[in-house]
Amino acid sequence: MALPVRQQIIYWSAAAAAFLIILWFLGEVILPFLVGGAIAYFLDPVADRLEKWGLSRALATTIISLCVLLVVVIAGLVLIPILIGQTSDLIQAAPQIFQQLQGFLIERFPELMDQTSPVRQSLASVGETLQSRGAEFLNTVLSSAVGVVNALVFVVVVPVVAFYMLLDWDNMVARIDELLPRDHRQVIRKLASEIDNTLAGFIRGQGTVCLILGTFYAVALMIVGLQFGLVVGLIAGLLTFIPYVGALVGGALSVGLALFQFWGDWWVIVAVALIFQAGQMIEGNILTPKLVGSSVGLHPVWLIFALSAFGTVFGFVGLLVAVPIAAMIGVLVRFVLSQYKKGLLYRGLGKQEDD
Repeated sequence: MALPVRQQIIYWSAAAAAFLIILWFLGEVILPFLVGGAIAYFLDPVADRLEKWGLSRALATTIISLCVLLVVVIAGLVLIPILIGQTSDLIQAAPQIFQQLQGFLIERFPELMDQTSPVRQSLASVGETLQSRGAEFLNTVLSSAVGVVNALVFVVVVPVVAFYMLLDWDNMVARIDELLPRDHRQVIRKLASEIDNTLAGFIRGQGTVCLILGTFYAVALMIVGLQFGLVVGLIAGLLTFIPYVGALVGGALSVGLALFQFWGDWWVIVAVALIFQAGQMIEGNILTPKLVGSSVGLHPVWLIFALSAFGTVFGFVGLLVAVPIAAMIGVLVRFVLSQYKKGLLYRGLGKQEDD
């Protein structure tokens, strides 16, 4: 006999509360395991494809791990030093950029830029603020990544966790399936399948889109000669995870830097703007329809709210779990609404004429 609905709600609510409490107290401890699990989830379809080609799961996992290790080593030796250098240069150049902007505004709008004008005072302080805060932020990121979070343990634990979770992914899913309540197994399987489809379409698909667009922006901007092209491309690629935000922020930042660097060479400034226009066309017409699909079920506003809420409460770990939990809540809400529309509360006892 199934448990009463009220008791089931109590048990599931207690489980959700326990998960949030564990996330709150063990955030930094479980961070490597969350990252390793996310990597394993992302690469599981690749391992399944290699298995279909005749490879064993162990061999497929080993090949994938070696390829990922090679990419990480190349990035660490080539891209990361350049990225850190460009970020530092951009922070140092911030005061000069705002001084040039101030000179442009004084020339075009002298009545707005007198000595007591709030606009002039703000522009004079923004550059110095960005320089000081930016350097502080960069040092904080580097120190937190190296010291506070214990980078050595992180770098060692994440690959090991990802390797073993990727190796045993199908077995873990089977073991979890065995533990499902018998009375609700089919419903839970259906909901889990919808959640997996949502995550697969969004995280794997959108993650691939971010990687492709970030690479495209960085390479294209560096080809046209933009001084901080790699940084801008990385920022635009990462923010593409949130629909429309990456293109807006990356486009505005790159065009602003192009105006500062190529003032008078309008064809270069137009070329920078066209790069982001081309990126948007590629994303909207090719990448997103092919890799993400149109029925992911994560509205941009809901996604931004989830990232903001979980990031504020749980920090960086909250950002990692925000999208999966948002997808799970979205699927559960759609399920509850479908059940509500089948019930008497929505349908009533008989046909009612509209008033």
